[in-house]
Amino acid sequence: MEENRNILFPGAQDAPAPAEEAPGQTPPEGPEKVVLLAADLGRYDAERSMAELGALAEAAGMQPVAEVLQKRQRPDAATVIGRGRLAEAALLAHNLGAVRAIFDGELTGSQLRNIEDALGIPVLDRTMLILDIFKSRAVTREGKTQTELAMLEYRLPRLLGHGQSLSRQGGGGAGGAGARRGGGETKLEYDRRYIRSRIAILKKRLAEMQSRRDETRRARTKSGVPIIALVGYTNVGKSSLVNALAGSDIAAADMLFATLDPTARRLSLPDGQAAVLVDTVGFVSRLPHNLVEAFKSTLEEAKYADLLLLVADASDPEAAVQLATTWEVLEGLGITRDTPHLTVYNKCDLAAAARPFAAEELYVSARTGQGLDALLAAMAKALSARVCRVQVLLPYTKLALAEHLRASGNVTVEDYREDGVYYEATVEAAKAHLFAPYLHGPAPGGEGEEEAPPNEEA
Repeated sequence: MEENRNILFPGAQDAPAPAEEAPGQTPPEGPEKVVLLAADLGRYDAERSMAELGALAEAAGMQPVAEVLQKRQRPDAATVIGRGRLAEAALLAHNLGAVRAIFDGELTGSQLRNIEDALGIPVLDRTMLILDIFKSRAVTREGKTQTELAMLEYRLPRLLGHGQSLSRQGGGGAGGAGARRGGGETKLEYDRRYIRSRIAILKKRLAEMQSRRDETRRARTKSGVPIIALVGYTNVGKSSLVNALAGSDIAAADMLFATLDPTARRLSLPDGQAAVLVDTVGFVSRLPHNLVEAFKSTLEEAKYADLLLLVADASDPEAAVQLATTWEVLEGLGITRDTPHLTVYNKCDLAAAARPFAAEELYVSARTGQGLDALLAAMAKALSARVCRVQVLLPYTKLALAEHLRASGNVTVEDYREDGVYYEATVEAAKAHLFAPYLHGPAPGGEGEEEAPPNEEA
């Protein structure tokens, strides 16, 4: 049984029919109009997915003008949705001036070509759209390389869908009269060979970048400064949250995938402990496998973090779906739910009404600052087992040990005395034994012990 649905977006019906362009006339400026297509096979919430597809199209600078959704028990092998619905979509595209169609799902090369033939306009599928967004947003060399790799790996098995020109032969080479040569490789074979060669080059470059990233990660680990990674759905305000917590200026915008390249900012927690906040790329439902693989080295910033902040949008009724998608991607990277983490609902100032949430969840607003103090305290508490406070009197011959105190970024007292230097500081729990002979107060992590008076004879 099939159920059909067409939706025209506001203003689409009033749009004038596309006029014939005079020779040499410049086409009208403005966002590219697109028609959204989907088949509801009952595997997920099709309407929510279509809404997300529309947001992705807008993030790519396009203007959705209509939706065509068909409910089916099984997809059409050639075109996924029925030929009759494609004919309706073609009429809508012509009447509304749409110059492209976007399909909510992955298409094979032959399906892509068949749908383009039926509509008479170019077609993108969901994955191609996301890859195009990533391509336009990538800034760093690593981000650009990762995106190109994902695009080529996705394009390779779909070359058939890009027109008959790919079947032209490249010729058998030069020769004199009467020379007999083979037909030469076809354009399709040439493109495939080129793409495979390019993929090999990009993978080699990424391996080199991965090596440098591993060195940076090892240096961070050696420094003892804990890593806090923000992960979550795209456009939930992760970059804004980093800016609000660390006083930084990471580019943030109300759009999908505004941030692609991971950025790190130093942060001081309420207990004086230093930490590094890492902002990672956002997720969407059904995140393309090629993209996850290409960005694996970037996403693995979360894998090696000491604490995860799972960020969701408090104003979104589907916040639970956002968190489920986040865990789905994280588990695909080998990150289990036993990993230390905090669940953070951002944008609480935009929520229509305060929603009930569990005691371990945090309700904040990066824009207004609401709940940020509680978040900082929760982060300090979650990392407290890694460090302890010490009061030590280091002899002048042992001042090299003070570097371990300064590395944590939290020396609150440094007092030069006749018999040495007195410190009150935070030290990693794993290094606390180094200071045992020089304790001048409670034992590391100890409570209820009386503090020794600091050098009374002075």
